[in-house]
Amino acid sequence: MRIVRLANFVGPRTGGIRTALERWGLAYARLGHDPVLIHPGDEFAHRRAEFGDVITLGGTDLPGRTGYQLVLNRRRVTSLLERLHPDAVEVSDRSSLRWVASWARRAGVPSVMVSHECLTGVLQEFGAPPAVATRVADRLNTGTARSYDAIACPSSYAAQEFSRIGAEAHVVPLGVDHDVFTPAPTAGSPAPAAALRLLHCGRLSPEKDPTLPIRTLAELHRRGVPARLDVLGHGPMASHLRELARPYDVAFLPYTRSRAQVAGRLRAADVVIAPGPIETFGLAALEALACGTPVVCPTTGALPEVVGAGGLAAPSHAADFADAVLRLAADPLAPARARRRARELTWDTSARGMLQVHHAAAASIGSRTRDSAGG
Repeated sequence: MRIVRLANFVGPRTGGIRTALERWGLAYARLGHDPVLIHPGDEFAHRRAEFGDVITLGGTDLPGRTGYQLVLNRRRVTSLLERLHPDAVEVSDRSSLRWVASWARRAGVPSVMVSHECLTGVLQEFGAPPAVATRVADRLNTGTARSYDAIACPSSYAAQEFSRIGAEAHVVPLGVDHDVFTPAPTAGSPAPAAALRLLHCGRLSPEKDPTLPIRTLAELHRRGVPARLDVLGHGPMASHLRELARPYDVAFLPYTRSRAQVAGRLRAADVVIAPGPIETFGLAALEALACGTPVVCPTTGALPEVVGAGGLAAPSHAADFADAVLRLAADPLAPARARRRARELTWDTSARGMLQVHHAAAASIGSRTRDSAGG
């Protein structure tokens, strides 16, 4: 089965969505399918990768969201789709590529929308009142549910937007590479550091609440707790965060695409702080758990269901996060619980779940065809 995947917000420095697309592609290919990925770039290019063919189309920069691009040229996308003759399309975008469902419907190709974000939460985060955010999200999600043959969400939290309007959404959690994200060997491990080692790994943009780890560190310092924070990420708030962190022991680490280097940083921390209040999954948190590092996360969004017993969820206030950090740091069983939770989620299971969603989309087309014939 040729599965053509289309996505925006995928670039050299983007995180979870890019990782999911690459890991799903690897598994699709290993299971005998032919994955093709289309996403924005600086110019047209077509290359072969281990996770399938990759086609980049000239993208348009999204104002105010450094590093993000959108594919806006419908004619170019349509031409590509007609040339590729997909057996299935998988769209990881709810902005300029939503229309692909209409092309798929006309072509008789099963279509799957992967909902990587919570529209209600995003709208509220950018200033919309809750009632307005809910109304707008419901209208857009109703259109998505009618247009696509199946919808996949990475968490129950993300799927709630669709269940709220009576639409079915398949929950397919992401996975983690257990060959790379591994705990440190216990034998010969270094003695505990004098200062508590905290890490924040994520995009430095407003919807991720990246000031919270720094505010948590400030609260720990106020209590007389020796602690330091490493920040591994980039984004439009980087300069502001450097200024905010100036009085404290904070290191801003250079961006790296090396998963082994990221794993080493996660492994070296005592506690990882995952501050995003509207995450629909939170892959970095899961990767931390796989390294045996417990995670503190907000009580909102999908992170509590992802972290589970591998950490603690707390209200998004510095004092509450500091309390949770200290509880995890003092718990000798926390690393083992983190590892157990992470072992429940693999990329192979995730990809097989996505293939089940594609089969459901194909069945939906078959049902619709039979209904039309019978009508």
